[in-house]
Amino acid sequence: MLRKSSSTFVALVVVVGMMLGMSQATHAQKATVLRVVRIQTDDVAAYLQGLERGKGVMKKLGLTQSIRVWRAQFAGSDAGSVVVTIEYPDMASFAAADAKTSADPEYQEWLKSMLKVRKVVSDSIYREQ
Repeated sequence: MLRKSSSTFVALVVVVGMMLGMSQATHAQKATVLRVVRIQTDDVAAYLQGLERGKGVMKKLGLTQSIRVWRAQFAGSDAGSVVVTIEYPDMASFAAADAKTSADPEYQEWLKSMLKVRKVVSDSIYREQ
């Protein structure tokens, strides 16, 4: 009897462990994704104006992610630096937006035009925990 309950307990632990693993994988797929792009620009106003044009292009593509621009104040030698955040509901939304923008000639042309007003210093993806 002890042997049967012992093997039942082990099986239960394995099943619970698998369920927790699947739950974490599902959470990872549905977790909010934040793209953080740090840029260098000598003309913030021109950059912001160009970004507004880009938002229009993205809207035409049906993209609805949240785009915000941040400027560092109390950041030591990084004071004044500009960071753009783009928030997506999940990794699948990020991938879909990336596929649409990569295939769209108007978006690619806009992106190329932004080379005149900014340099990308870093481009990172963060996932909410």
